[in-house]
Amino acid sequence: MHHWFRSLVFAGLVWCGHPVMATQGTALDWSDLPDPSAQVFEDPYRELSAEQFDDVLYVVRLRGRLQQDSGSEEERQKWRELLTETEDALAADGIDVDWLLDQREVVTERRRKAGTNGNPQFDGQTITLAGFAIPAPSDPDGRPVAYLVPERGMCSHMPPPPPNQMIRVRLNGDWTPRYFHEPVRLTGTLKIDPTVQNMMVVDGLMPMSATFQLETESVETLETEADRLEWKQRAADRIRAAGNRKTGGARASE
Repeated sequence: MHHWFRSLVFAGLVWCGHPVMATQGTALDWSDLPDPSAQVFEDPYRELSAEQFDDVLYVVRLRGRLQQDSGSEEERQKWRELLTETEDALAADGIDVDWLLDQREVVTERRRKAGTNGNPQFDGQTITLAGFAIPAPSDPDGRPVAYLVPERGMCSHMPPPPPNQMIRVRLNGDWTPRYFHEPVRLTGTLKIDPTVQNMMVVDGLMPMSATFQLETESVETLETEADRLEWKQRAADRIRAAGNRKTGGARASE
């Protein structure tokens, strides 16, 4: 009876879409990876509307012009009037431009930590995480390497994610990605070990900045039939494009 009940619960979890691990590992989501203590911070720029933010940038540009020895006296007088008008409009909204500009370096550092600091709770832990694998050059010891990102297209047709949303993966040799952004679920030991590696991706040379490194123990490919067909089509398109370059676009029979 108890065995039947456990089987029923297990089937219910699978049906509801809960992750089921082939190997033991703490199931993580990408939102678990950043250091929580670095995510909550005061950022006065977040409170600005788009128009207010543009006005602050306009103040910076006007002040820069006036500090330079350029422009006619008439132009400079116009810039001073525009500067006063913009500063007054911001002050009417309760925005102290000078204080706000003084916060730039502080806010920049807070944002850097929010995007790079890894969650120490999972440092050295065995975890399981699903994402999209990007092939990378092997390590000097011959160990195959890939990068795992949370969304398809990142580092290729989309900007790279923050470093604490990218994982450098040392594969165990049983599997390597066949194409960019192959969907997989990886299990292995996660370490906070920041690295930067320049490598060629679809759109050219890209700095791959990763906060984490994963030593894989097992890989589960999540490739669908649609993924497989898309990959075959892209491979065929590349072969056709290469042939066109060699023949100047002419077909072999012409």
